[in-house]
Amino acid sequence: MSDRITHECGVAMVRLLKPLSYYQEKYGSPLWGFTKLFLLMEKQHNRGQDGAGVACVKLDVPAGTPFMFRERNIKSNPLDRIFRGLLKQYNEQVDTGAIHPEFTDTVKKNFDFGGELLMGHLRYGTSGGYSQSSCHPFFRRSPWPTRNLALCGNFNLTNTEELNRSLIAMGQHPIFATDTQAILEKIGFFLDEEHEDIYRFLRKRDIGGAELSQRISEDLDVTRVITRAAQKWDGGYVLCGLIGNGDAFVVRDPSGIRPCFYFQNDEVVAFASERAPLMTVFDLAVEQVREVEPGHAVVIKKRGTVTSAPFTAPLPRASCSFERIYFSRGNDVDIYRERQALGGQLAPQVLKSIGHDWGNTVFSFIPNTSETAFYGLMHALRTLRRDEVKAAILAASRAGTLDEATLDNLILRNWPRGEKVVSKDIKIRTFIGQENLRNQLASHVYDITYGSVRSGEDNLVVVDDSIVRGTTLRRSILRILARLNPKKIVILSTAPQIRYPDCYGIDMSELGKFIAFEAAVALLRERGQESLLDEVYELCREEAAKGGPHNHVRRIYDSFKPEEISQKIVELVRPKNLEWKGEFEIIFQTIENLHAAVPQHTGDWYFTGKYPTPGGYRVVNQAYLNYYDKNDGRSY
Repeated sequence: MSDRITHECGVAMVRLLKPLSYYQEKYGSPLWGFTKLFLLMEKQHNRGQDGAGVACVKLDVPAGTPFMFRERNIKSNPLDRIFRGLLKQYNEQVDTGAIHPEFTDTVKKNFDFGGELLMGHLRYGTSGGYSQSSCHPFFRRSPWPTRNLALCGNFNLTNTEELNRSLIAMGQHPIFATDTQAILEKIGFFLDEEHEDIYRFLRKRDIGGAELSQRISEDLDVTRVITRAAQKWDGGYVLCGLIGNGDAFVVRDPSGIRPCFYFQNDEVVAFASERAPLMTVFDLAVEQVREVEPGHAVVIKKRGTVTSAPFTAPLPRASCSFERIYFSRGNDVDIYRERQALGGQLAPQVLKSIGHDWGNTVFSFIPNTSETAFYGLMHALRTLRRDEVKAAILAASRAGTLDEATLDNLILRNWPRGEKVVSKDIKIRTFIGQENLRNQLASHVYDITYGSVRSGEDNLVVVDDSIVRGTTLRRSILRILARLNPKKIVILSTAPQIRYPDCYGIDMSELGKFIAFEAAVALLRERGQESLLDEVYELCREEAAKGGPHNHVRRIYDSFKPEEISQKIVELVRPKNLEWKGEFEIIFQTIENLHAAVPQHTGDWYFTGKYPTPGGYRVVNQAYLNYYDKNDGRSY
């Protein structure tokens, strides 16, 4: 994706099922679990660069000693800074003799993260700013272990204001910061109630002291807490939580919008946002990793039992297709195949665009994340070309005209040609948050391979993951590609046109910034249909007022074929002062081909406007109201 958008965060959790001494004896390190957490987070660093945080709970520590710890960082390379700092703390304790690694009780006593329950978070900021206070995990503290809570997640809720109002109705004084804070307090409220119910029951039976705390911990029903807290949650989410007594939980939204996977054996239970990191870090086969079921809470009790149970009513599955197109790392076997299929599905459209001019076309990709789709496109093109060559050889053979010159012309001079035309300068950081500075640097982020395209002779076809705003295409990529002076430039988007806002984890909520929307509005104005914009405004205002389940923004697109919008996008993103005068075309994936390539991830609301929850329809209508009224900012 050449446009920068922030998106789903990453989570990781490691629960050791044996004492630290077990890992010291078997693996030669009491920090085996700590290391696994770091590796799970490092293998998901693509999911967050705005901040990182880790938390730890130690089991069965003596009364009066700390049992719950947290570290967060929002500086550059935050994950590296956190783990370097913690390892420095550990090594200093070893040097002073406070820690003897072979005696794991000294590790547990003197190293903050020498515990059995570890959790990590990688953050892309979509709300709450970029301060450390907005960085996960969030903490809720109490002198009672069962009322301590650390929470992190990969999520967005569409109804944070409603949740805060419900907290106020309960008598709380919530801080209107982020949806994370709202969820933390919501879970915390019912965690307190669960604790109080058990406490009063046991006190009436004259149970006190250490036995009281132990019984509360044992009887705490975490699934019931989540069920009560989640009654009004609307959004896409994966939440990970640690409770001070040693219980832990992972919950996933009932539509399965956000991803989460886990692995369990007799040594460890581990969770991650993506499947491939678990396979790599724990050396697993694909069938050993399970998916957290939508609408389920996986609960690990302090005693080590693991259960998975529903906490809310099921909804039709709508797993995010953007995960497969772009966000998740492509080394997962299924994602790799799906991205290849996304590229391959574009082959017929490409051939039509270049007029089957095999000998004078160069195929490439930008950015690096679209490389797998490029391989899929090349495979499909070569298959098509092979069939053409086979038919031509058979025809020439039957006509008696098959000779060396014919074979040379058919095969060697007309085979699909792939080149590394564009490369990314890894020294230039493209995740800089300030938009004006990003724009200044954009033209220098990518570079080209001079001589890879024959000037004035070759068509240049470039695969991209998706085109969201068209900003980078307009400001830098087209100018860079034009330096090669191709006869024609064709940009292929493996995703369909992004027409509607997302509100479940991707920072794409401002409707007016989508190049497809900009194109549709421009077409309406060109054709004298501007009154439709006013009509849609009134409909959206009525729908927003009653919270209805209709997406009136879809009417703006109904008058146009996708190809008309694509052509207008071409006009909008082509720089007016570009000296290159060659032909330019953009080809988007079709919805039908998207579903064929990614059949298990049907969440496509940003393409179709069909949202999986009521909150999505509130957001899309509000997004249009914000656009019409020229109000910047998120629509939820």
